[in-house]
Amino acid sequence: MAFPALHPSLTIVLVGAVYLAAFSGLALLRRQRPSLRFAVEVAVLTAIGAALPLASVRLGPILFLVVLYLLTMRVRLVVDVGNYLTARGRFRRALALFRLALRLGPDSAGRQIVAINQGVTQLRMKEPEAAYLTLKAVLIDEQSRPGARYLAAGFYNLGVACLRVGRRQEAISSFHKAIESLPGSIFAQAAEQALKREGLV
Repeated sequence: MAFPALHPSLTIVLVGAVYLAAFSGLALLRRQRPSLRFAVEVAVLTAIGAALPLASVRLGPILFLVVLYLLTMRVRLVVDVGNYLTARGRFRRALALFRLALRLGPDSAGRQIVAINQGVTQLRMKEPEAAYLTLKAVLIDEQSRPGARYLAAGFYNLGVACLRVGRRQEAISSFHKAIESLPGSIFAQAAEQALKREGLV
């Protein structure tokens, strides 16, 4: 028995709903609060996509999914390119991209992710005081958390920055927070090694 084809607008709505459910589920798995801003963006883009077939504009579900991903993940994608540049020593360009990411309207967790990566880049540039100020400012915010992996990375790098600017007690606290944020992660392991190496255990 053949099933009737779905109306193109309904197909777009289903794609948007599945996309939202999938990313909200991933956020929960990462111990991150699902973003209201993300949900609103998906809903608005889905409504626009669903309206296009009514105006005789053809938009296939795959193309809609790609557009939806690029628009809602714009900040993370720019951060990924910035991290790529940081890994290759192109620090100034990376910082320029992180500033661009902040202008693209990130949610609160997205802003924290950008700032954590800025701090890591400043550390790589051998600017520990700037890295300390950047990381300290972003990790103080208890209300908005970007996920356990980013927290562990942030606290580990804050610990490194603390050591480089002579704040040993704060380094101990930061390394322990990195371990607590995501036990067993590469950042937790690096924090444990730093505590032992520096005799801070």
